[in-house]
This record gives sequence, structure tokens and C-alpha cells, in this order.
Amino acid sequence: MPPILELKGITKRFPGVLANDHIDIKLEKGEILALLGENGAGKTTLMNILYGLYKPDEGEIFINGAKVEISSPIDAIRSGIGMVHQHFMLIPVFTVTENVMLGEEYTRPGGFLDRNKAADRIRELSETYKLNVNPDDLVENLPVGLQQRVEIIKLLFRNADILIMDEPTAVLTPQEVDELFNILKKLVEKGKSIIFITHKLREVMECADRIEVIRSGKVVGATTPAEASPEKLATMMVGREVDLITDKKPGDLRETVLTVDKLCVRDFHSHVVVDDVTFELHGGEILGIAGVQGNGQTELVRALTGLKTPFSGKIIISEKDVSRSSPRRITELGSAHIPEDRQKDGLILASSIAENLVLNTYFHRPFSNGIILERLAIDENANELVRKFDIRTPGIKTLVHSLSGGNQQKVIIAREFSRPIKLLIASQPTRGLDVGSIEYIHSRIIEKRDEGCAVLLVSTELDEIMQLSDRIAVMFRGKIITIVKANAVTKEELGLIMAGVTPTINKKKIENTQAREIIT
Repeated sequence: MPPILELKGITKRFPGVLANDHIDIKLEKGEILALLGENGAGKTTLMNILYGLYKPDEGEIFINGAKVEISSPIDAIRSGIGMVHQHFMLIPVFTVTENVMLGEEYTRPGGFLDRNKAADRIRELSETYKLNVNPDDLVENLPVGLQQRVEIIKLLFRNADILIMDEPTAVLTPQEVDELFNILKKLVEKGKSIIFITHKLREVMECADRIEVIRSGKVVGATTPAEASPEKLATMMVGREVDLITDKKPGDLRETVLTVDKLCVRDFHSHVVVDDVTFELHGGEILGIAGVQGNGQTELVRALTGLKTPFSGKIIISEKDVSRSSPRRITELGSAHIPEDRQKDGLILASSIAENLVLNTYFHRPFSNGIILERLAIDENANELVRKFDIRTPGIKTLVHSLSGGNQQKVIIAREFSRPIKLLIASQPTRGLDVGSIEYIHSRIIEKRDEGCAVLLVSTELDEIMQLSDRIAVMFRGKIITIVKANAVTKEELGLIMAGVTPTINKKKIENTQAREIIT
């Protein structure tokens, strides 16, 4: 029996870049194939070809042994291929039924929508695959784990047999990850086949049947979880040994750098999204903010960096009240910011690397004489930082939008770390990055802490939070519901707290308080 999907000799060239170099991949019916690779390795390009967003320069695609031409997502869907994107493609104000049937509407005589028929089909799929989705719920009221299940139902509703999952655990709690893996196993039991794209090696080891590794546009190896280890997979991905465990010594606690007192922030609809948050952060420590995405972390960071004005409360940096200060004033006080969305808030994509590296210092000497920019000094600065921070680029005049995600992040790191700072606010600093880039950025954050910098780390990655943090605060529905020393709580307990549940097994360590921290 032929494989359900086979890619033969897939090659894709862009100007100056060979993104896919004669890639051969097979997907068997009823298996989970994990696709691993660094940022820029060619995974996304390959999936875009499979889903009809790009046309290959060379190569062929076969489904159940028959050659197919996929020129658009419509062709992919008709061929039984569906994709769950990392950022969900749902309309929040629609019900589950309305989202699922969008573009595949059931109608009654007269052309009226038949929501009841669609809802019955959704209930059938939900029961068959143990998805536990109510077709009448509004999507905006669903936690992210259930929203992801709605995306899966959308594919099943369209009779997809091949499911592509792009970074499917990026915003899930550990418990939701376990539930997702159970769903994936149920899908393959029913004959579905899955391509699982992720940079999380532990998850690959846990859920994949086979693993293909892509590096520099080529398949460099294939293995199985039984034959591999996270260390071996990391080496295959990067081409060198990678330290997966961050080397972090106990911190040297110093003076208070950041004080947040009863901070409240409202969104554009006047809803309270940061609710009476209070904490202190000292030099020489990392305070991790854990929580499922959408519980106020984004708005908290925007308030701390001057991008959003709080409704009430105080923000004090180095004994100066900056509650209503501009981003420039906060920066000038020695604050650095690695934003959650590097492309929206951290970079000017249409500008060069050299220009991006002075975005917060261009008005100071030696980069400006107060009237005009000193281009020679800007270029010298860029050449030094590109070398020091290992930014992979053809040259400093390269436009930032052409860099891989990891190298874009290195531009931000280089800019923020190349000046004296007292406070580092790092929001999702390794989101979507490969193990090599993660190792590099983690080491740089630890360096800053050891130099006496106060670090506020906001991340939905619990492994990252637990490895880097000295203390951990958990945000839920806009509140900090507990602060605990990192060595006093397990990842499973943190996952429960993130979901709003106080774990009974560790009740003595967890308190619902914003004023008292847990000392154990």
C-alpha cells in the first residue's frame, strides 16, 4: 500500500536562497510524523507548498500513490489536507457552529443556513474524537485549548485525512498539552495522519511515531523516539552539540529596581485586564510571569514599558514614578524591552539592521550630532554588534524583514543589551525559535541577571519559566494569584494554578495573595 502522502524532490528557490533542496518525505496512514528544524531550515516553506500557498520549482506530490497538483489551499482541502495554524483562524463573536461551517455552509431549501444540521455534525465529530466541544458556545468565551479543538473540528468537518499541526502547543498549559496528545492519538486510531511541526523536543519524544529533521533546506536525518534523545535531536537540528539545560547559579539579590503597586489597566472596551497587581523586583533576580496567553500579561508589559497608560496604581523604576511616562523616558532610566511581537513592536521591518540597532539611541552621540545622523558611527556600531551577537546576515544594510525569526530576535537582543540597563522586561523572548536560538537567548538573559540587572520574564513556556526564574508569579484573569520560589513548585502544579485551580497536593505552598510571597 502506498503512503498516504509522499513528497519527492521538492525544491523551492527564492532570490539568493535555496529554501528546499530536493526534499523527500513520506507520511504513512495513521501515523504522527514530527518535522523538526531550526528557524529558516525550510519547514514553513515546505508546508506552504503542501498547502498550496507556494508552487515548487521542482518535485512532485503524491496522495495515496496518485500524483496531485496543489496550486491553492482549496486544492489542498479537496485533496484531504488541512492545517491548524499556530495563530487560530477563528472569529471570536461567532459560535463554534458558525466558525466551523464558514465556507462550507449547510443550507435548507430557499438558501437559508441550516445551523442545526451543522451543529449535529459537530456533535458527532466531537463525540467520535472525544473533543468535548459544544457547537453553541461563543468562541470568545472558550479557553485556548478548546479553541484549538474547534480548529481541529473545522478540518474534520471538511473530511481532511491529513492534518498539519503548526506549533500546536505554543499557548497551552501542560494539562491542555496532555489532552491534545490524547486527541491526536484518537485521530490516528481513526485513520487520520498528522504532520506535527514543533521546536519542543520533549513533545516530539512523547507523541511522534517518526521524526524527520530538516537543516538548511535538506532532510539531514530520520529517526524514531525509541532511537533518539532530545540531545541527539538538537544536535541534528543545529549541526552541533546544544546545551538543553540552562546553567544558572543562585542569584545575588540587590536593591529594588521595579515596584508595581495596585496597578490596574483597562482595554479599549474599558474592561479591567490587569487587576490590582502588586509586586517588587530586585536587581540580580529573574521574576517569571507564568500564565495562559490572554490573562493580562500583554497589557501588564505594555503598561510597564510606557506603551499603555494605567487606569490606576503606580509603577516605580529606580525610585522614580513612571506610571504615566513615555517609552523614551522609561528607556532612558535604564529599562530594556524584548517585546512579545518582535515584528510589530520591536523592529522596523523595512529598515536595515544598522538602523534597527540604534532605534533607542540614535539621538545620542556618537550616532547623532543633534541635527543629523552620523552614518559612519551607526555602521561601525552595527558591524560590532553583528559580530558580537552572532547575527547571521549578508551585511548590515540587509533589511530586517529578510532575516529569520531567530536573527530578528538577535537584532533586538543586541540593541537592548548593548547599553547600560538596570531593568530587562522580556516578553515571550523565545517564541517560535529553534533550540540553538533559545540556548543563546537564555544564556544572555542569565548574563544580565548575574551582572545585577532586574529581569521580568513573561512567557507561556513553562519549561522556560522554571529554568530561568528565581521566583514565579502566576497571572489568571488579570490578577497575580500567587508568587512562589521557582524551586518550591512543580510544573504540574503551576499548570493547575494557570488554569485557576489551587492544587491540593501543594496547598501549603500556594496562597491567593498579592501582598505576601511564599517563602519555602
